[in-house]
Amino acid sequence: MSSVRQKVEKPKILETDLYLPIKNLLISRGYEVKSEIGKADVMAVKEDETPIIVELKTSFSLTLFHQAIERQSITDHVYIAVPKESGKRFQTSLKRNKSLCRRLSLGLILIRLSDGFTEVILDPTPYQPRKSKTKQTQMLKEFSKRIGDPNMGGSIKEVQMTAYRQDALKCLFILYDDEDGALKASDIAKKSGVEKARNLVADNHYGWFERVERGIYALTAKGIEAHGFYQEDIQAIKENLEKNKPTIS
Repeated sequence: MSSVRQKVEKPKILETDLYLPIKNLLISRGYEVKSEIGKADVMAVKEDETPIIVELKTSFSLTLFHQAIERQSITDHVYIAVPKESGKRFQTSLKRNKSLCRRLSLGLILIRLSDGFTEVILDPTPYQPRKSKTKQTQMLKEFSKRIGDPNMGGSIKEVQMTAYRQDALKCLFILYDDEDGALKASDIAKKSGVEKARNLVADNHYGWFERVERGIYALTAKGIEAHGFYQEDIQAIKENLEKNKPTIS
């Protein structure tokens, strides 16, 4: 007779299972603790100190962060508390959510349900967002170089129109319109207005260009095909060049 292995389901965790461990932690630190004060799951008060609020959830969720952020209108000392789990998946989630808590100036507490042990992973800190000057400079450069607004905000496209791609298209149509179909890199730069045209056609990031002689470049079959595919973008680029550089033929 074959035995049937029954699946043992883990007992369902409730938010109420998290309350007493958190209450005991705060009491041990000298706070008076009460639950369900207004919309807060847990509130702790000690004399004239800033009150503490803890939001409880059985796992990390967007709702948990929304609630915690809302509580920051009451106090700067807001924690989120979730059960501690084992396994790589939880550790990966913990790492990401710990980083998010730090960015949002939220505290984080883990609760080991087997014995009620609580571990304060993060304490709330004043929110001081760090800005990357390098990234800002790169984005401003891209903004200033981009011709028009060829992309649709929020869209997911395989091909986004960047300033670099627009520079490549400038070089492409200059070569396409040339009678011989091949030009010196310096001439491409002069006619297209792309200062780094020599590097661009040599790097050949899109596979549109090929070197036919030393310092002389022409279009590949892929480049000729791209000319037809990007007709609207090329037309907009041409109009921009004519507007700003009327002497370019």
